[in-house]
Amino acid sequence: MKNRLREERAVRGLSQGELAERMDVSRQTINAVEANKYDPSLPLAYKLAAYFNMPVETLFQNPFKSDTGPR
Repeated sequence: MKNRLREERAVRGLSQGELAERMDVSRQTINAVEANKYDPSLPLAYKLAAYFNMPVETLFQNPFKSDTGPR
């Protein structure tokens, strides 16, 4: 799942380790989410969005949302 996690973390000057500690996950988890190799659990996605003070839909791209709308 594509996301803006790396960009949002960098803007705030946080390392992966610092963010991981604040989210109570491993640094490897943050790395895998940023690399789009791991989809976070729903609770983690909401926790990250809340931390960055943005809707979860802004931080994470919905892979099922169509840009063209209903057909």
